Amino acid sequence: MASNFFGELFRITTFGESHGAAIGVVIDGCPAGLSISKEEIDAELKVRQPGKSPYTSPRTEKDEAEILSGVFDGKTTGAPIAIVIWNKDADSSKYEPIKNLLRPGHANFTYLQKYGIFDYRGGGRSSARETAARVAAGAVAKKLLAHYDIEICAFVAEIGGIAINEPNIEAPHKLRKKILANPLFCPDAKATEKMMKAIEKAKDEGDSLGGILQCIAKLPVGLGDPVYGKLEAKLASAMLSLPATKGFEIGSGFAAARMKGSEHNDAFDVDENGQITTVTNYAGGTLGGISTGLPLTFRVAFKPTSSIKKQQDTVDLKGSKKPFKLPEGSRHDPCVAIRAVPILEAMTALVLADALLFNRSAKLG
Repeated sequence: MASNFFGELFRITTFGESHGAAIGVVIDGCPAGLSISKEEIDAELKVRQPGKSPYTSPRTEKDEAEILSGVFDGKTTGAPIAIVIWNKDADSSKYEPIKNLLRPGHANFTYLQKYGIFDYRGGGRSSARETAARVAAGAVAKKLLAHYDIEICAFVAEIGGIAINEPNIEAPHKLRKKILANPLFCPDAKATEKMMKAIEKAKDEGDSLGGILQCIAKLPVGLGDPVYGKLEAKLASAMLSLPATKGFEIGSGFAAARMKGSEHNDAFDVDENGQITTVTNYAGGTLGGISTGLPLTFRVAFKPTSSIKKQQDTVDLKGSKKPFKLPEGSRHDPCVAIRAVPILEAMTALVLADALLFNRSAKLG
C-alpha cells in the first residue's frame, strides 16, 4: 500500500490499523535542538480523545505517546522521530456479524477491489483512528512553528446547518483557549446550544450530522511556493486526505464566484506601523500561493458519520441484497467534525512546518 507519507522536507509516515496492536508515526526532517516532551504530545492527543462527552464516540482510548527515537535529553537530535500509540480499547467482536457486508459510506468496497483484502475490524487502515498518529506528529510541528511565532487555531464553524457568528480572527491563541473550554470546540456559545440539541436529536433518530470546520493561522509573509507548491494547494491536499472530508475553501472560497472583481480584490494600504497590508482579506491570507502576512483562513466540510444506527440497504460480498444494521453496542461519533478539530490543526501545522523549512532556502541572506 503506497502513499502513507506526507510532506517533503518535514515528512511523516504513519502506520497501523484501528484494531491492530498500535498506530504510530515516523517524522523525518525535524531540525535538531527542538525541545519536545511526551507530555506535550500527550496534551495534543488528549484533545482528540474519544469518550469525553456524549457528542463523541464512547471508545475510551487514552492515547499516550511512546517516543522510541529521535529525542534525547528532551530535545530532537535530527534523527527520525518514531512515536507509537498502543491500541487498548478495541472491540473487534462488533464487526464479526457484518464482515461480509459492504458498509454504506465506508471503504470496504474500494479497498477490496484494489487490494483483494480488507481489515474489516474498525475499518483497518481506512479508519479515522489513524489520525491520532497525525496529531502526535502535529504536536512536534506545532512546537517548531511556535519557535517562529506561528499560531494555529481550528474550530467548529457549523454543524447540521447551524452556523456560528464570525469570530475574531486576529488572536488565534485567545480563540483556542475559548474553543478548548467548549464541548463542541465551538467559539459561539449560543450556536453551541443549538448544535448540541441537533446532535442529540440525530442520535435519538439513529442518524448523524455533518459539519464545517474553520482554521485560522497567524504566520509571516512568504510561506508557500508558486505554481505546484502553492500554500493553499498543499493545505487542500492535507485536508482532503482526512477521513470524511468533502470540501475545502480558502478565504471567500466559493462565494468569490458570486462576487465582482471590484468587490473581491483586497486593496493595499499601510497600517499604523508603516507596514504594507490589505484593507480586506477575501484572499484568505495568500496571493500567488504565497502567504501575505494576513491571517490564513480556510474551511473544510465533513460529511455526516457513515456509521449510523438506522437500518440501511446494502449487498454482501457476493452481490446479494441485504439489510444493514450495526450490531448493538457499536461505538461511533454522531458528528465526526467535532473530533476533527485537533486533526485539522495538526495537518495545518505539518503543511506550515514543511513550508517554513522550504522558505529557508528561498533567497540569500
